[in-house]
Amino acid sequence: MKGMRFVTLALLGISGLSGLSAASTDSLVLIGTYSRGKSEGIYAYRFSSDTGKLTSLGLAAKASNPSYLVIHPNRRWVYAVGEDGNYKGERSGSLTAFTLDESTGKLTAMNTVSSRGAAPCHLSIDKTGKFLLVANYTGGNVGIFPIAADGQLQEASSMIQHQGKGVTTRQNQPHAHSINVAKGNKFAVACDLGTDEVITYGLSTKGGLLTAKSRAKLKDGSGPRHFAFHPSNKYGYSINELANTVTGFTWNGNSGELKEFQTITTLPDTFKGTSNTAEVVIHPNGRFLYGSNRGHQSIAMFTIDGGGRLTSQGQISSGGEWPRNFNIDPSGKFLIAANERSDSLAVFSIDQTTGKLTPTGEKAEVGMPVCVKFLPLK
Repeated sequence: MKGMRFVTLALLGISGLSGLSAASTDSLVLIGTYSRGKSEGIYAYRFSSDTGKLTSLGLAAKASNPSYLVIHPNRRWVYAVGEDGNYKGERSGSLTAFTLDESTGKLTAMNTVSSRGAAPCHLSIDKTGKFLLVANYTGGNVGIFPIAADGQLQEASSMIQHQGKGVTTRQNQPHAHSINVAKGNKFAVACDLGTDEVITYGLSTKGGLLTAKSRAKLKDGSGPRHFAFHPSNKYGYSINELANTVTGFTWNGNSGELKEFQTITTLPDTFKGTSNTAEVVIHPNGRFLYGSNRGHQSIAMFTIDGGGRLTSQGQISSGGEWPRNFNIDPSGKFLIAANERSDSLAVFSIDQTTGKLTPTGEKAEVGMPVCVKFLPLK
């Protein structure tokens, strides 16, 4: 603790201003982990988009398996899943609300509620900042939780249980894996790995309700996991864990309808081993898309043309083992990959013309990292 305080005070002395927010090109980076082995919970770093350097700020908060995080638009609150299967005797995980101190990266827990399903694995916040949405993997359901005026979480206002199964052994039941709020705040899109469906829900902010609107059925055995909307609001992309593919859809923001137009592999043709995809992220400029390959241990790179179609730019080593998650810094100049099984973070520079990644050599050690979230500092 003394060492961490010394680093923070030294930074303040250099800047002459208060807190980490002194450098406008810097970001606070929060890392969610599995709290096994070397990890105790959520960790904080300072990242410079001028130098590409990571500076550790230590343990932000102790927590049980905070494998996915989301930062509230007001910058004062952070929400984390507890990806567990037994919360207070209930077959469920948990959701915890934290207050955030930007000057230190420290998180202070406000309250914890049941996620109403086992193994919560993904979160998003609606555009009003009044509702938190969750996908429970083992529970096979999605839900919405009102956020109180003080940032604390209230009990779920809506839960929807998915139905069905797929053709592989991993698909013996529904496995909701993500839920993302669309621009306009009228819809949320959920990926279900177990049923091979990408489901659009109507989102009502009056009562905090989700209502099923439409379904896009993918090829059997695809296993859609995570989803990204294109900045143009014309397209969306699911990364499909079991098939190692990315599927492109046209997106109708008025009706909430998704129509598949392309599916492309994330792996090289020469690869013969076992691999599963994890995360999909679109560059802020809308011209590049990236996906992670666990097993091939790489980040797949794609360009996006004016019609939303993807063209592979190959793959690059993720700089470690089992790249479960990654994210792009607010400047769009760097990508940080979280390599779960090698307990490491790796930094890459992004070519602004081609989108190709180059390792910078910058790395950091953190136990079982599985989520990377940036907060640009003012």
